[in-house]
This record gives sequence, structure tokens and C-alpha cells, in this order.
Amino acid sequence: MKEKVIPSRGVRRSAAQTKGFVQRPARRDGSVASRSNFSPRALFAYVPKALKVVLSVLVLITLIVGYRVAASASLFQLHSVDVTGTSRTSAEEIQAITRRAVLRTGVWRADLTAVSNELGHLPGVRLAVVSRVLPDGLRVRISERVPVAVVRTSAGHFVWVDDEGVMLGEMKPDDRMPAFFVRGWNEEGTDEARKENVERIKKYLELVREWDAQGLSNRVSEVTLIDVRDVRAQLAGKDSQTEVRLGASDSGERLKVALNQLDIYKQAPGGSSITYVDVQTGRVAIGFSSGNKMASDSTASNGEEAEKKVDSAPTKPASTSTSAGKDATKKPKTDKPAANAAPNSPRKNDRSKENSVKPAALRFR
Repeated sequence: MKEKVIPSRGVRRSAAQTKGFVQRPARRDGSVASRSNFSPRALFAYVPKALKVVLSVLVLITLIVGYRVAASASLFQLHSVDVTGTSRTSAEEIQAITRRAVLRTGVWRADLTAVSNELGHLPGVRLAVVSRVLPDGLRVRISERVPVAVVRTSAGHFVWVDDEGVMLGEMKPDDRMPAFFVRGWNEEGTDEARKENVERIKKYLELVREWDAQGLSNRVSEVTLIDVRDVRAQLAGKDSQTEVRLGASDSGERLKVALNQLDIYKQAPGGSSITYVDVQTGRVAIGFSSGNKMASDSTASNGEEAEKKVDSAPTKPASTSTSAGKDATKKPKTDKPAANAAPNSPRKNDRSKENSVKPAALRFR
């Protein structure tokens, strides 16, 4: 019987031992190679959390201090201010205000919004936009207020105003003259007064458009707008003592009719004493300095062309009333004067005749 020789098997390695095991070659000198796994993350894993917080705060403080030091350095100190968009406003004044506002902060830390608001309070500035020009400059763009009218104040000064009712400064001798001036300005300075003044400017611009279109602006010196529903125009030139009362609407047509009637009555005796022409109610009423008033029918409120037609006033016999209320008969006049009556002078007769004449009624088609 032959003997069978069973070869021995090698030692079975466990899965736990072979998994993840990498055999590394030995060095020639016989020393074992060492593995280096150093990293910042692994280092910070051993640092306590409190130390991490302290390090973060220190880094933040360093950044803040560095920023402040850099911002306050001489590199960012203001050296130039570029101003554009000024014609009536002083560019030197804007530069001075801007330099004073950023004197301590410098260009880098300047509060541009605050500088813009400060410049916007200047009388002639509607809007100011300020921007940085690093490292040491600022650019200021100005949008100015546009003067549209001249107001005569209660003190007698002539001041330019814009469409928002903001006073821009007194009128200079070399300024272009407006069509006419405005009276009745509210100088209280409140919000309510400013709203009223805005309405006055709107009415003024409306009058300018209407009167310029009809070529009437040169006949007007100033317009009174204490109440925008009661427009009154003071005439210019040889008619400077005459006021035209126009009311609230149809100012162009009413002024045209009033001037036509004024030119007619100016040629009559006593025409130089006319103080006002009233066309507010659709009728033309003419007032004189002596207190007399002449009224005539008119279609001024309808805007139609007025044509004068004079009708002779019928004469009526004079009568005197008795105490009983009955009319007494009038004795016929005698051609001979009374014996004790003094003869009337021609000058006296003319005056009595002028005072006894009543104005004729005028009708307009």
C-alpha cells in the first residue's frame, strides 16, 4: 500500500488582516519607512474651540484697523473737486462746501449722500450728484433750478423764482427782463405758503402763454395774483395808472376786450383819469379817479369781438315829488333871467353841463 503524502497548505489569512493592508518595500539600509500625514486641518482638530474664536476675533480686528488706517492715509485725502452743470450757481461755493464736508473723512470714507443733500439746500440747486474719483478726487454734477418769473416782494425787491416757488435771488441789472412781474407772493415760508405760490406760478405761466399768443404781454407791467381766481393786470407805459380786473377765466379774451375799450375811451375827454377796467362779469365797467363808473354790455366772457354801438339816451322832463307822492307840474321856463339873478359865467355853465351828462348805454354784438 502506497502512502499518500498530502501537502500542507499555507496559513490562511483572515479577511480582517488582508483588508487595507499594503505591503511596503523595506529600505536598503534595513530601516522601516515612516508615513507623514501632516495637514492644517488635522492640526486644528487638536486646538480647543475657544482658541479658534480668539484667533477669529484677532483677524477681524486686524482687518478693521488696517481698513481705517488705509482710509485715513494721505493717499485718500481730497485734492480735487470737479463741478459741472452750473451757470447761475457759484462753482466756488459748491467746491468749498464739498471740501468742508469731507475734510475729516477723506475721499474713501466720505458720506456722499450727506454731501449731496447739503448741496441740494442751496437756493439755485435742484439736484446734486456726488461721486468718487479715486484716490483723491470727487465729481459733483449739478442740476440747477430754472428761473421762470420775477416776483416783487413786499419790501419792493425783484426776486427770481422757479416753477416750484423757490426764490433764487434778486434780479440783476443785466438779466433778461420777463414779460411782466408778479405781485401777491406769500413770503411766510411755510408748506402751505409754498403750495399757494406754486399755484400762482402755474397761473402766471398760463397768462404768459395766452397773452404772448395774442401779442398783449407788452401792454402789461405786472399781474396781481393774491387770489388766482381774481386776476388783476396793471398796464404798462402810458396806461400805467390803469388796472384791468379779469377774474378767473378767459384772461386772454377779456384783456383784449378791455384794452380795446380803454383805447376808445382814452380819446374822449376825461380819458386820462381812468383808473380801472372791470370785465369780470361779462360787462365792461370803467372807473375814473373821481369815483364815477361807466358800465356797458359786453360779450367779453364769451370771447367774441366787441363792437360798440352808442344809442342816444332819451330825454325825460324833470319832475319833483310832493309830500303826497304826486308829481308837481313844472313851470315853463322863461327866456328872461330874474332881476336879481347874476349871469352865469361860461366856465360854470360848461362844468354844469359836463356833470349833467349821463354816460350812454353801450351794447356789444
